[in-house]
Amino acid sequence: MKKLLLVTCLFIAGLSSCKKTDSAAVAQAQAATDDAAIQAYIKANYSTTTFIKDPSGLYYSIIQAGTGAYPTSTSNVSISYAGNLLDGTSFESGPSTSFALPAQIKGWQIGIPHINSGGTILLLVPSALGYGTVGNGGSVPANAVLVFRIGLQGFN
Repeated sequence: MKKLLLVTCLFIAGLSSCKKTDSAAVAQAQAATDDAAIQAYIKANYSTTTFIKDPSGLYYSIIQAGTGAYPTSTSNVSISYAGNLLDGTSFESGPSTSFALPAQIKGWQIGIPHINSGGTILLLVPSALGYGTVGNGGSVPANAVLVFRIGLQGFN
């Protein structure tokens, strides 16, 4: 009986470790797919614009730096923005809105602190830093790379 219990526990442990490895492999494959799509998008649409690739996988280009201090990933910010999918489909925009940056997608938390008040940034957000494998339940599908043009009006 003890042998059967031990074999069963080992079998379950083995299965659960395979699942973790499989999900990590799926995430790595999606990250590679996103990166290739972003690079192709840059080449097709922004061949003369310089993009920086953050270690997180986010690509950004500072259109206008702005002036003064930089916000942090925990700042409350006021921005104007437009969000598109790589195919150009617009999924949201805001002429002027304020919010706590920690409540937003990870791509914004990483990207917005690269500009000052009055600055504008272009973010190419891999799916893992956007709405991930679930999308936003509406106009953004699962595993979508997002394109944002964001103007930082101010922060505190």
